[in-house]
Amino acid sequence: MRRTRTSRPVGHWRSLRWRVAALVAAAVCAVAVGIGVLVHQAAYARALSQARDTAQRQLDLAVTTYSRTGSTQGSGARLDSSEVPEDLRELVRRGHQGTAFGRDQYGPVMWAARPVGARLLCVEVDMRADLRNLKELDATMGLAGLVAVGVVLPLGALSAERLARRLRYAAGTARRITEGDLDARIGAGDRPGDEITEISAAVDSMAASLQQRLRGEQQFTADVAHELRTPLMGLVTSAELLPEGEAADYVRDRVRVLRTLVEELLEISRLDAGAEHADLAACSLGPLVEDCVRRTGLDAEVRVADGAMVETDPRRLDRIVANLVANAHRHGRPPVEVTVAGAVVTVRDHGPGFPAALLADGPQRFRTGARERGRGHGLGLTIALGQAHVIGAGLDFANAADGGAIATVRLPEHPLP
Repeated sequence: MRRTRTSRPVGHWRSLRWRVAALVAAAVCAVAVGIGVLVHQAAYARALSQARDTAQRQLDLAVTTYSRTGSTQGSGARLDSSEVPEDLRELVRRGHQGTAFGRDQYGPVMWAARPVGARLLCVEVDMRADLRNLKELDATMGLAGLVAVGVVLPLGALSAERLARRLRYAAGTARRITEGDLDARIGAGDRPGDEITEISAAVDSMAASLQQRLRGEQQFTADVAHELRTPLMGLVTSAELLPEGEAADYVRDRVRVLRTLVEELLEISRLDAGAEHADLAACSLGPLVEDCVRRTGLDAEVRVADGAMVETDPRRLDRIVANLVANAHRHGRPPVEVTVAGAVVTVRDHGPGFPAALLADGPQRFRTGARERGRGHGLGLTIALGQAHVIGAGLDFANAADGGAIATVRLPEHPLP
């Protein structure tokens, strides 16, 4: 049975590659911003410190000049300037000297002031150039951060893509194992401490264990069928020798059921072993399906909309169609409809439909949808699926929206000459 699956595109924004790349970019941006803030604060503090030292030296020179000449001319100082910040002015009024950052009519300045007698002597240092340099430094660091992101982001995406490629390969191998290819292996390699290698090794080990258990089950099935065949033939012969009567008819019926079961088990064991090979021939699908349904002896409505020429094994296709029709009668409700459209054969009943477990996992041997035989479906659908694989056909199971089970066989068309 073919199953469809959806996979997220490699370039999807939720893929591992872009998540790791986004994380790397965010980390680089955070580091760049952090460094930028620290450098900005350090440069700003240094500019203020240098401006204070310069203003203090100029104030000391101005005091010396004022004490000698009684004038501030030539010293760059001013007396009782109204532009001095109020907190510095208050400090001078209390008889102390100090510095303060402020602004004058031209821009940011560093003030230094002290009392001289009853007056306030002050100087100012222009800081416009310092703050301009600080802005240029901020712009340079921002540009450097962008360059760093531009360099690191592709490298992070490349590294993440290598990891994502290994994970996608592991996921693809796991899907192949799920679909029945138990020989599929990832091939972990030798990378100590690598988490993907550990996951790959675990998947390979799981597949090997599953393969071993499945082969043991298949071998058990084959052994049981072969061991039962010889005593069953004697039982069949003995049943035919019983005198006619109701009890004899019942015994013969049960023997026929047991014989059918053993034959189906032998057929499954051959399918499991890969011993079955198709004898392909070009056939007209419509008449072939009509003959298959007629040979079952079961009531089914056959509709041939457009029967195509197909390349198939008529004997194995007969086995597939017969099992599907018998399953529809056994577990569904009439009417049973068989439709041929192109190279597609559809068998539908109007019963409760296939169980959810069958739709999810496909038919399982030794399980049936009838209450007396447990849950699931039994050997008939398992054989039909195996024979479909032998002839290169697809077999899908679904439930109709208005009720009933639908089994669809898709055959390869015969190429035109």
